[in-house]
Amino acid sequence: MPITFQVQSGVQLENDIRFTLEDVPKGLNIKAGGQMITDSDSLAFVYLLEGDSEYHYLKFGQDVWPLLVNTLKATEDPTLQIGDQRIVLVKFKEELEMLIFNIEGNDNYGLEFAQAVENAFKEILNV
Repeated sequence: MPITFQVQSGVQLENDIRFTLEDVPKGLNIKAGGQMITDSDSLAFVYLLEGDSEYHYLKFGQDVWPLLVNTLKATEDPTLQIGDQRIVLVKFKEELEMLIFNIEGNDNYGLEFAQAVENAFKEILNV
């Protein structure tokens, strides 16, 4: 059964951005999926993680969007820290940037979500 992980924190050390997960089931084998979608009802971006037989979801709500802005300015994709394991979230920047430019002015994602994205990422969208 797919699991949704809520990212609630992260750290930035220059260009190294690392998101952390606290509660992860033991023995869960996951790797970066290289794909991002949106959950416009929850005002969140969702990065896909590949499990042994299904996808799991890494959800980024508005509380971490400032760190997502910094991620787009960084040179490398961010990492996910799960205990001692560190996973590079491949294609994270590429996928996020594509989504925010697609969402800009596009009410198909819902007016509230589109406005929230435009406000949070205005620094990136105005470049």
